[in-house]
Amino acid sequence: MKLHWKILLMLVVGVMTGGAMRSFLDHPSEFRGATFESDGGPGVVVATLDSGSPAAKAKLAVGDRILRLILNKDRDDERKIEITSLEQFNSELGALPNGFVVLVETVGKDQPLSVAAQLQLGSPLDQWVHPFRVIADIFIRFLKMLIVPLILTSIITGVAGLGGGSDFGRLGTKTFLYYVSTSFLAAAVGLILVNMIKPGVGAKLGLGEAPFEGRDENFFEIFVRMVPENPFDAFSDNANMLQVIFFSIFFGYFITRVSTPARETLTNAFSAAFDVMMKLAGFALELVPYGVFALMVKVVAETGYEVFIPLGIYMLTVFLGLCVHAMITLPTLLTVVGRVSPIRWFKAMTPVLLTAFSTSSSSMTLPVTIETVEKRGGVSNKTSSFVLPLGATINMDGTAIYECIGVLFLAQYYLGDVALSQQIYVVFAALVASIGAAGIPSAGLVMMLTILSALNLPVEGAALLLAVDRPLDMCRTAVNVWSDTCGTAILASSEKETLFGDGAAAPES
Repeated sequence: MKLHWKILLMLVVGVMTGGAMRSFLDHPSEFRGATFESDGGPGVVVATLDSGSPAAKAKLAVGDRILRLILNKDRDDERKIEITSLEQFNSELGALPNGFVVLVETVGKDQPLSVAAQLQLGSPLDQWVHPFRVIADIFIRFLKMLIVPLILTSIITGVAGLGGGSDFGRLGTKTFLYYVSTSFLAAAVGLILVNMIKPGVGAKLGLGEAPFEGRDENFFEIFVRMVPENPFDAFSDNANMLQVIFFSIFFGYFITRVSTPARETLTNAFSAAFDVMMKLAGFALELVPYGVFALMVKVVAETGYEVFIPLGIYMLTVFLGLCVHAMITLPTLLTVVGRVSPIRWFKAMTPVLLTAFSTSSSSMTLPVTIETVEKRGGVSNKTSSFVLPLGATINMDGTAIYECIGVLFLAQYYLGDVALSQQIYVVFAALVASIGAAGIPSAGLVMMLTILSALNLPVEGAALLLAVDRPLDMCRTAVNVWSDTCGTAILASSEKETLFGDGAAAPES
Protein backbone atom coordinates (compact mmCIF):
# COMPACT_ATOMS: atom_id res chain seq x y z
CA MET A 1 0.00 0.00 0.00
CA LYS A 2 1.32 3.47 -0.88
CA LEU A 3 2.38 5.74 1.96
CA HIS A 4 -0.40 8.30 1.55
CA TRP A 5 -3.06 5.59 1.67
CA LYS A 6 -1.45 4.18 4.82
CA ILE A 7 -1.53 7.64 6.39
CA LEU A 8 -5.19 8.09 5.45
CA LEU A 9 -6.12 4.64 6.76
CA MET A 10 -4.30 5.12 10.07
CA LEU A 11 -5.83 8.58 10.38
CA VAL A 12 -9.35 7.15 10.10
CA VAL A 13 -8.57 4.26 12.47
CA GLY A 14 -6.97 6.65 14.96
CA VAL A 15 -9.98 8.99 14.91
CA MET A 16 -12.39 6.08 15.39
CA THR A 17 -10.29 4.58 18.20
CA GLY A 18 -9.96 7.90 20.01
CA GLY A 19 -13.67 8.58 19.63
CA ALA A 20 -14.58 5.14 20.99
CA MET A 21 -12.25 5.56 23.97
CA ARG A 22 -13.74 8.96 24.71
CA SER A 23 -17.28 7.59 24.53
CA PHE A 24 -16.79 4.56 26.77
CA LEU A 25 -14.03 5.63 29.16
CA ASP A 26 -14.55 9.34 29.71
CA HIS A 27 -16.25 10.50 32.92
CA PRO A 28 -16.23 13.87 34.65
CA SER A 29 -13.35 14.47 37.04
CA GLU A 30 -15.37 14.58 40.23
CA PHE A 31 -15.72 12.86 43.58
CA ARG A 32 -18.68 10.64 42.85
CA GLY A 33 -20.59 9.52 45.91
CA ALA A 34 -19.11 12.01 48.38
CA THR A 35 -19.77 15.53 49.64
CA PHE A 36 -17.36 17.89 51.35
CA GLU A 37 -17.36 20.77 53.77
CA SER A 38 -14.96 23.24 55.32
CA ASP A 39 -14.48 23.35 59.09
CA GLY A 40 -12.01 26.23 59.21
CA GLY A 41 -8.98 23.96 59.14
CA PRO A 42 -6.64 23.25 56.22
CA GLY A 43 -8.10 21.57 53.16
CA VAL A 44 -11.66 20.18 53.08
CA VAL A 45 -13.35 17.44 55.08
CA VAL A 46 -15.42 14.50 53.78
CA ALA A 47 -18.95 15.19 55.06
CA THR A 48 -20.96 12.27 53.62
CA LEU A 49 -20.11 9.11 51.74
CA ASP A 50 -22.42 6.78 49.79
CA SER A 51 -21.70 3.10 50.38
CA GLY A 52 -20.59 1.30 47.26
CA SER A 53 -19.69 4.56 45.49
CA PRO A 54 -16.35 5.06 43.73
CA ALA A 55 -15.21 7.27 46.61
CA ALA A 56 -16.08 4.60 49.17
CA LYS A 57 -14.38 1.84 47.16
CA ALA A 58 -11.24 3.95 47.14
CA LYS A 59 -11.26 3.76 50.97
CA LEU A 60 -12.18 7.39 51.56
CA ALA A 61 -13.88 7.79 54.93
CA VAL A 62 -16.15 10.38 56.51
CA GLY A 63 -13.99 12.82 58.42
CA ASP A 64 -10.94 12.44 56.19
CA ARG A 65 -9.30 15.75 55.41
CA ILE A 66 -8.18 16.31 51.80
CA LEU A 67 -5.07 18.44 51.70
CA ARG A 68 -4.02 18.31 48.08
CA LEU A 69 -4.75 17.04 44.56
CA ILE A 70 -2.06 15.33 42.52
CA LEU A 71 -2.40 15.54 38.74
CA ASN A 72 -0.61 13.12 36.41
CA LYS A 73 1.13 11.27 39.21
CA ASP A 74 4.47 9.69 38.32
CA ARG A 75 4.61 11.50 34.98
CA ASP A 76 7.00 14.19 33.84
CA ASP A 77 4.29 16.83 34.17
CA GLU A 78 3.15 15.83 37.69
CA ARG A 79 1.61 18.77 39.54
CA LYS A 80 0.38 19.15 43.11
CA ILE A 81 -2.42 21.53 44.10
CA GLU A 82 -2.67 22.51 47.75
CA ILE A 83 -6.28 22.81 48.95
CA THR A 84 -6.93 26.03 50.86
CA SER A 85 -10.73 26.29 50.83
CA LEU A 86 -13.90 24.51 49.74
CA GLU A 87 -14.46 27.06 46.98
CA GLN A 88 -10.94 26.58 45.65
CA PHE A 89 -11.35 22.80 45.87
CA ASN A 90 -14.55 22.86 43.78
CA SER A 91 -13.00 25.34 41.34
CA GLU A 92 -9.93 23.17 40.80
CA LEU A 93 -12.08 20.10 40.14
CA GLY A 94 -14.28 22.00 37.73
CA ALA A 95 -11.28 23.26 35.80
CA LEU A 96 -9.72 19.84 35.26
CA PRO A 97 -9.80 18.69 31.62
CA ASN A 98 -11.44 15.36 30.95
CA GLY A 99 -9.03 12.49 31.16
CA PHE A 100 -6.83 13.66 34.02
CA VAL A 101 -5.84 11.09 36.61
CA VAL A 102 -6.43 12.77 39.94
CA LEU A 103 -5.19 11.46 43.29
CA VAL A 104 -5.86 13.02 46.66
CA GLU A 105 -3.65 12.94 49.70
CA THR A 106 -5.78 12.84 52.83
CA VAL A 107 -5.31 13.01 56.57
CA GLY A 108 -7.58 10.64 58.50
CA LYS A 109 -9.59 11.98 61.45
CA ASP A 110 -7.69 9.68 63.83
CA GLN A 111 -4.34 10.12 62.13
CA PRO A 112 -3.81 13.87 61.78
CA LEU A 113 -0.19 13.60 60.58
CA SER A 114 -0.34 10.65 58.20
CA VAL A 115 -1.67 9.93 54.74
CA ALA A 116 -4.80 7.87 55.23
CA ALA A 117 -5.68 7.21 51.60
CA GLN A 118 -4.81 7.92 48.02
CA LEU A 119 -7.96 8.09 45.97
CA GLN A 120 -7.81 7.68 42.20
CA LEU A 121 -10.54 9.78 40.71
CA GLY A 122 -11.62 11.12 37.41
CA SER A 123 -11.68 9.27 34.13
CA PRO A 124 -9.78 6.05 33.36
CA LEU A 125 -9.34 7.54 29.91
CA ASP A 126 -5.93 9.01 30.72
CA GLN A 127 -4.48 5.60 31.56
CA TRP A 128 -5.62 4.21 28.21
CA VAL A 129 -4.41 7.25 26.29
CA HIS A 130 -0.98 7.31 27.96
CA PRO A 131 0.61 4.56 25.77
CA PHE A 132 -0.48 6.39 22.63
CA ARG A 133 0.95 9.61 24.05
CA VAL A 134 4.28 7.84 24.58
CA ILE A 135 4.32 6.55 20.98
CA ALA A 136 3.50 10.02 19.65
CA ASP A 137 6.26 11.57 21.80
CA ILE A 138 8.82 9.05 20.51
CA PHE A 139 7.79 9.83 16.93
CA ILE A 140 8.18 13.58 17.54
CA ARG A 141 11.59 13.10 19.16
CA PHE A 142 12.72 11.04 16.16
CA LEU A 143 11.70 13.84 13.80
CA LYS A 144 13.45 16.44 15.95
CA MET A 145 16.60 14.29 15.84
CA LEU A 146 16.79 14.82 12.06
CA ILE A 147 16.46 18.60 12.02
CA VAL A 148 20.04 19.85 12.48
CA PRO A 149 21.92 17.22 10.42
CA LEU A 150 19.37 17.33 7.58
CA ILE A 151 19.42 21.12 7.32
CA LEU A 152 23.21 21.26 7.63
CA THR A 153 23.93 18.67 4.93
CA SER A 154 21.16 19.73 2.53
CA ILE A 155 22.07 23.42 2.44
CA ILE A 156 25.84 22.85 2.28
CA THR A 157 25.38 20.28 -0.50
CA GLY A 158 23.00 22.54 -2.42
CA VAL A 159 25.16 25.66 -2.21
CA ALA A 160 28.39 23.80 -2.92
CA GLY A 161 26.74 22.04 -5.85
CA LEU A 162 26.15 25.35 -7.59
CA GLY A 163 29.88 25.49 -8.17
CA GLY A 164 31.60 28.50 -9.66
CA GLY A 165 32.40 29.92 -13.05
CA SER A 166 29.63 29.71 -15.61
CA ASP A 167 27.03 28.51 -13.08
CA PHE A 168 27.26 31.92 -11.41
CA GLY A 169 27.02 33.73 -14.74
CA ARG A 170 24.16 35.66 -16.29
CA LEU A 171 21.64 32.82 -16.44
CA GLY A 172 22.54 31.62 -12.94
CA THR A 173 22.05 35.08 -11.47
CA LYS A 174 18.68 35.57 -13.14
CA THR A 175 17.55 32.08 -12.11
CA PHE A 176 18.50 32.63 -8.50
CA LEU A 177 16.80 36.04 -8.40
CA TYR A 178 13.60 34.57 -9.85
CA TYR A 179 13.48 31.71 -7.36
CA VAL A 180 14.19 33.93 -4.35
CA SER A 181 11.63 36.51 -5.50
CA THR A 182 8.80 34.04 -6.09
CA SER A 183 9.49 32.22 -2.81
CA PHE A 184 9.38 35.55 -0.98
CA LEU A 185 6.12 36.50 -2.71
CA ALA A 186 4.67 33.10 -1.80
CA ALA A 187 5.60 33.49 1.88
CA ALA A 188 4.15 37.01 1.83
CA VAL A 189 0.84 35.65 0.46
CA GLY A 190 0.76 33.14 3.29
CA LEU A 191 1.55 35.85 5.85
CA ILE A 192 -1.28 38.10 4.63
CA LEU A 193 -3.87 35.34 4.55
CA VAL A 194 -3.02 33.89 7.96
CA ASN A 195 -3.35 37.38 9.48
CA MET A 196 -6.67 37.98 7.74
CA ILE A 197 -8.24 34.61 8.60
CA LYS A 198 -6.43 33.92 11.92
CA PRO A 199 -7.15 30.16 11.86
CA GLY A 200 -5.16 29.46 15.04
CA VAL A 201 -6.70 32.09 17.33
CA GLY A 202 -9.01 30.34 19.79
CA ALA A 203 -8.47 26.95 18.13
CA LYS A 204 -8.94 23.79 20.18
CA LEU A 205 -6.19 21.40 19.15
CA GLY A 206 -5.77 19.38 22.33
CA LEU A 207 -2.07 20.29 22.58
CA GLY A 208 -2.33 21.88 26.02
CA GLU A 209 -1.11 25.25 27.14
CA ALA A 210 2.08 26.64 25.68
CA PRO A 211 4.92 25.99 28.11
CA PHE A 212 7.13 28.27 26.05
CA GLU A 213 7.19 31.94 25.28
CA GLY A 214 7.87 32.87 21.69
CA ARG A 215 10.71 35.23 21.01
CA ASP A 216 9.81 38.88 20.59
CA GLU A 217 12.68 40.67 18.90
CA ASN A 218 13.00 43.69 16.68
CA PHE A 219 14.04 43.33 13.07
CA PHE A 220 17.74 44.06 13.70
CA GLU A 221 18.02 41.63 16.60
CA ILE A 222 16.98 38.84 14.25
CA PHE A 223 19.99 39.53 12.03
CA VAL A 224 22.31 39.79 15.02
CA ARG A 225 21.14 36.46 16.43
CA MET A 226 21.45 34.64 13.12
CA VAL A 227 25.27 34.88 13.32
CA PRO A 228 26.49 32.11 15.65
CA GLU A 229 29.23 32.86 18.15
CA ASN A 230 30.02 29.13 18.20
CA PRO A 231 28.59 26.93 15.41
CA PHE A 232 28.91 23.81 17.54
CA ASP A 233 26.73 25.37 20.23
CA ALA A 234 24.19 26.17 17.51
CA PHE A 235 24.22 22.54 16.34
CA SER A 236 23.30 21.38 19.85
CA ASP A 237 19.96 23.19 20.06
CA ASN A 238 17.10 23.10 17.55
CA ALA A 239 16.07 26.58 18.71
CA ASN A 240 19.23 27.97 17.04
CA MET A 241 18.22 26.83 13.58
CA LEU A 242 18.69 30.23 11.93
CA GLN A 243 22.33 30.14 13.02
CA VAL A 244 22.71 26.65 11.54
CA ILE A 245 21.27 27.88 8.24
CA PHE A 246 23.55 30.94 8.21
CA PHE A 247 26.64 28.84 8.85
CA SER A 248 25.61 26.22 6.27
CA ILE A 249 25.17 28.79 3.51
CA PHE A 250 28.57 30.36 4.11
CA PHE A 251 30.33 27.03 4.55
CA GLY A 252 28.79 25.69 1.33
CA TYR A 253 29.76 28.81 -0.60
CA PHE A 254 33.39 28.78 0.53
CA ILE A 255 33.70 25.11 -0.36
CA THR A 256 33.47 26.37 -3.95
CA ARG A 257 36.40 28.74 -3.34
CA VAL A 258 39.02 26.22 -2.20
CA SER A 259 41.36 24.14 -4.36
CA THR A 260 39.93 21.34 -6.49
CA PRO A 261 41.04 18.33 -4.36
CA ALA A 262 39.67 19.86 -1.14
CA ARG A 263 36.49 21.05 -2.89
CA GLU A 264 35.77 17.62 -4.32
CA THR A 265 36.50 15.89 -1.01
CA LEU A 266 34.23 18.18 1.00
CA THR A 267 31.47 18.17 -1.61
CA ASN A 268 31.49 14.38 -1.83
CA ALA A 269 31.57 14.04 1.97
CA PHE A 270 28.58 16.31 2.57
CA SER A 271 26.75 14.83 -0.41
CA ALA A 272 27.21 11.36 1.08
CA ALA A 273 26.06 12.62 4.49
CA PHE A 274 23.01 14.20 2.85
CA ASP A 275 22.19 10.89 1.15
CA VAL A 276 22.33 9.17 4.54
CA MET A 277 20.05 11.81 6.07
CA MET A 278 17.62 11.38 3.18
CA LYS A 279 17.53 7.66 3.93
CA LEU A 280 16.80 8.47 7.58
CA ALA A 281 14.12 10.95 6.51
CA GLY A 282 12.62 8.27 4.26
CA PHE A 283 12.54 5.89 7.22
CA ALA A 284 10.85 8.60 9.30
CA LEU A 285 8.21 9.02 6.59
CA GLU A 286 7.53 5.28 6.76
CA LEU A 287 6.76 5.78 10.46
CA VAL A 288 4.37 8.65 9.76
CA PRO A 289 1.20 6.47 9.55
CA TYR A 290 1.86 5.05 13.02
CA GLY A 291 2.75 8.45 14.45
CA VAL A 292 -0.44 9.90 12.97
CA PHE A 293 -2.47 7.01 14.43
CA ALA A 294 -1.08 7.50 17.95
CA LEU A 295 -1.45 11.27 17.76
CA MET A 296 -5.04 11.14 16.51
CA VAL A 297 -6.02 8.65 19.22
CA LYS A 298 -4.55 11.00 21.84
CA VAL A 299 -6.06 14.20 20.43
CA VAL A 300 -9.55 12.87 19.66
CA ALA A 301 -9.78 10.97 22.98
CA GLU A 302 -8.87 14.12 24.91
CA THR A 303 -10.68 16.81 22.91
CA GLY A 304 -13.31 15.05 20.80
CA TYR A 305 -13.96 15.89 17.18
CA GLU A 306 -13.73 19.65 17.72
CA VAL A 307 -10.08 19.51 16.65
CA PHE A 308 -11.12 19.09 13.00
CA ILE A 309 -12.86 22.46 12.88
CA PRO A 310 -9.66 24.56 13.21
CA LEU A 311 -7.77 22.03 11.07
CA GLY A 312 -10.38 22.50 8.34
CA ILE A 313 -9.99 26.29 8.53
CA TYR A 314 -6.21 25.86 8.37
CA MET A 315 -6.53 23.67 5.27
CA LEU A 316 -8.77 26.21 3.54
CA THR A 317 -6.27 28.98 4.35
CA VAL A 318 -3.42 27.00 2.76
CA PHE A 319 -5.55 26.12 -0.29
CA LEU A 320 -6.47 29.77 -0.72
CA GLY A 321 -2.82 30.81 -0.50
CA LEU A 322 -1.79 28.22 -3.09
CA CYS A 323 -4.57 29.35 -5.43
CA VAL A 324 -3.64 33.04 -5.11
CA HIS A 325 0.01 32.33 -5.88
CA ALA A 326 -0.65 29.88 -8.72
CA MET A 327 -3.51 31.79 -10.39
CA ILE A 328 -2.53 35.42 -9.75
CA THR A 329 1.12 35.93 -8.77
CA LEU A 330 2.82 33.54 -11.22
CA PRO A 331 0.55 34.33 -14.24
CA THR A 332 1.19 38.03 -13.62
CA LEU A 333 4.95 37.42 -13.72
CA LEU A 334 4.55 35.36 -16.90
CA THR A 335 2.60 38.14 -18.59
CA VAL A 336 4.48 41.22 -17.38
CA VAL A 337 8.07 39.95 -17.09
CA GLY A 338 8.19 37.09 -19.58
CA ARG A 339 5.50 38.29 -22.02
CA VAL A 340 4.16 34.73 -22.23
CA SER A 341 0.49 33.79 -22.31
CA PRO A 342 -0.32 32.16 -18.93
CA ILE A 343 -3.25 30.20 -20.35
CA ARG A 344 -1.25 28.83 -23.25
CA TRP A 345 1.67 27.94 -20.98
CA PHE A 346 -0.65 26.24 -18.51
CA LYS A 347 -2.17 24.08 -21.25
CA ALA A 348 1.32 23.08 -22.40
CA MET A 349 2.37 22.16 -18.85
CA THR A 350 -0.70 20.05 -17.97
CA PRO A 351 1.20 16.69 -18.00
CA VAL A 352 3.78 18.10 -15.59
CA LEU A 353 1.18 19.45 -13.16
CA LEU A 354 -0.76 16.18 -13.11
CA THR A 355 2.43 14.22 -12.47
CA ALA A 356 3.49 16.58 -9.66
CA PHE A 357 0.01 16.40 -8.10
CA SER A 358 -0.07 12.61 -8.12
CA THR A 359 3.51 11.97 -6.95
CA SER A 360 3.91 14.85 -4.46
CA SER A 361 7.57 14.98 -5.46
CA SER A 362 9.36 17.71 -7.40
CA SER A 363 12.36 15.42 -7.86
CA MET A 364 10.37 12.52 -9.28
CA THR A 365 8.54 14.90 -11.60
CA LEU A 366 11.78 16.42 -12.94
CA PRO A 367 12.25 14.11 -15.99
CA VAL A 368 8.67 14.81 -17.10
CA THR A 369 9.16 18.52 -16.44
CA ILE A 370 12.28 18.77 -18.61
CA GLU A 371 10.74 16.80 -21.48
CA THR A 372 7.47 18.76 -21.40
CA VAL A 373 9.14 22.18 -21.15
CA GLU A 374 11.36 21.37 -24.14
CA LYS A 375 8.87 19.57 -26.41
CA ARG A 376 5.61 21.34 -25.57
CA GLY A 377 7.05 24.68 -24.42
CA GLY A 378 9.87 25.08 -26.90
CA VAL A 379 12.54 25.93 -24.30
CA SER A 380 16.12 25.04 -25.23
CA ASN A 381 17.91 22.20 -23.46
CA LYS A 382 20.61 24.65 -22.39
CA THR A 383 18.09 26.63 -20.34
CA SER A 384 15.88 23.79 -19.12
CA SER A 385 18.78 21.56 -18.04
CA PHE A 386 20.12 24.35 -15.81
CA VAL A 387 16.96 26.06 -14.51
CA LEU A 388 14.74 23.05 -13.80
CA PRO A 389 17.12 20.86 -11.74
CA LEU A 390 18.02 23.93 -9.70
CA GLY A 391 14.33 24.72 -9.28
CA ALA A 392 13.53 21.17 -8.14
CA THR A 393 16.16 21.69 -5.45
CA ILE A 394 15.63 25.24 -4.20
CA ASN A 395 12.36 26.62 -5.62
CA MET A 396 9.50 25.59 -3.32
CA ASP A 397 6.86 28.32 -3.52
CA GLY A 398 4.03 26.06 -2.39
CA THR A 399 6.13 24.80 0.50
CA ALA A 400 6.91 28.39 1.55
CA ILE A 401 3.17 29.15 1.70
CA TYR A 402 2.46 25.94 3.61
CA GLU A 403 5.22 26.52 6.14
CA CYS A 404 4.39 30.18 6.71
CA ILE A 405 0.68 29.48 7.29
CA GLY A 406 1.32 26.29 9.25
CA VAL A 407 3.84 27.84 11.64
CA LEU A 408 1.78 30.99 12.22
CA PHE A 409 -1.36 28.85 12.69
CA LEU A 410 0.39 27.02 15.53
CA ALA A 411 1.95 30.24 16.85
CA GLN A 412 -1.53 31.81 17.00
CA TYR A 413 -2.78 28.74 18.86
CA TYR A 414 -0.01 28.93 21.46
CA LEU A 415 0.51 32.69 21.72
CA GLY A 416 -2.68 34.34 20.45
CA ASP A 417 -1.43 37.49 18.78
CA VAL A 418 1.95 37.02 17.08
CA ALA A 419 4.36 39.95 17.16
CA LEU A 420 5.36 41.54 13.86
CA SER A 421 9.03 40.71 14.46
CA GLN A 422 8.12 37.05 14.86
CA GLN A 423 6.09 37.14 11.65
CA ILE A 424 9.00 38.65 9.74
CA TYR A 425 11.19 35.95 11.22
CA VAL A 426 8.74 33.28 10.01
CA VAL A 427 8.69 34.70 6.46
CA PHE A 428 12.48 34.75 6.31
CA ALA A 429 12.77 31.28 7.85
CA ALA A 430 10.07 29.89 5.54
CA LEU A 431 11.96 31.32 2.55
CA VAL A 432 15.26 29.73 3.56
CA ALA A 433 13.68 26.49 4.81
CA SER A 434 11.71 26.06 1.58
CA ILE A 435 14.98 26.37 -0.34
CA GLY A 436 16.43 23.61 1.84
CA ALA A 437 13.38 21.34 1.57
CA ALA A 438 13.99 18.08 -0.27
CA GLY A 439 11.83 17.30 -3.29
CA ILE A 440 10.14 14.30 -1.66
CA PRO A 441 6.64 13.84 -0.21
CA SER A 442 6.05 15.55 3.17
CA ALA A 443 9.60 16.91 3.32
CA GLY A 444 8.14 20.27 4.34
CA LEU A 445 7.25 18.74 7.71
CA VAL A 446 10.88 18.59 8.83
CA MET A 447 11.37 22.18 7.68
CA MET A 448 8.30 23.26 9.68
CA LEU A 449 9.87 21.64 12.75
CA THR A 450 12.93 23.76 12.02
CA ILE A 451 10.98 27.03 12.09
CA LEU A 452 8.97 26.08 15.19
CA SER A 453 12.19 25.20 16.99
CA ALA A 454 13.72 28.50 15.94
CA LEU A 455 10.68 30.32 17.37
CA ASN A 456 11.09 28.34 20.61
CA LEU A 457 7.61 26.84 20.26
CA PRO A 458 6.54 23.21 20.85
CA VAL A 459 6.88 21.07 17.74
CA GLU A 460 4.20 18.44 18.40
CA GLY A 461 1.68 20.63 16.59
CA ALA A 462 3.51 19.97 13.32
CA ALA A 463 2.83 16.25 13.74
CA LEU A 464 -0.86 17.02 14.25
CA LEU A 465 -0.89 18.86 10.92
CA LEU A 466 0.31 15.61 9.34
CA ALA A 467 -3.24 14.33 9.73
CA VAL A 468 -4.37 16.68 6.96
CA ASP A 469 -1.06 16.98 5.12
CA ARG A 470 -1.57 14.63 2.19
CA PRO A 471 -3.98 16.73 0.06
CA LEU A 472 -2.00 19.85 0.93
CA ASP A 473 1.24 18.11 -0.06
CA MET A 474 -0.18 17.19 -3.47
CA CYS A 475 -1.37 20.74 -4.12
CA ARG A 476 1.76 22.51 -2.92
CA THR A 477 3.98 20.22 -5.00
CA ALA A 478 1.95 21.13 -8.08
CA VAL A 479 2.49 24.81 -7.23
CA ASN A 480 6.22 24.21 -6.73
CA VAL A 481 6.57 22.65 -10.18
CA TRP A 482 4.26 25.23 -11.80
CA SER A 483 6.60 27.93 -10.50
CA ASP A 484 9.61 26.03 -11.92
CA THR A 485 8.06 25.93 -15.38
CA CYS A 486 6.99 29.59 -15.22
CA GLY A 487 10.53 30.54 -14.28
CA THR A 488 11.89 28.54 -17.19
CA ALA A 489 9.55 30.32 -19.61
CA ILE A 490 10.44 33.75 -18.23
CA LEU A 491 14.19 33.09 -18.34
CA ALA A 492 14.00 31.53 -21.81
CA SER A 493 12.13 34.60 -23.01
CA SER A 494 14.77 36.86 -21.46
CA GLU A 495 17.41 34.87 -23.38
CA LYS A 496 15.50 35.60 -26.63
CA GLU A 497 14.48 31.99 -27.13
CA THR A 498 11.48 31.05 -29.24
CA LEU A 499 8.71 29.47 -27.18
CA PHE A 500 6.06 27.04 -28.41
CA GLY A 501 8.08 26.64 -31.60
CA ASP A 502 6.03 29.30 -33.34
CA GLY A 503 8.49 32.18 -33.30
CA ALA A 504 6.64 34.21 -30.70
CA ALA A 505 7.19 34.37 -27.00
CA ALA A 506 4.67 37.13 -26.51
CA PRO A 507 1.05 36.49 -25.51
CA GLU A 508 -1.41 35.58 -28.19
CA SER A 509 -3.39 38.48 -29.54
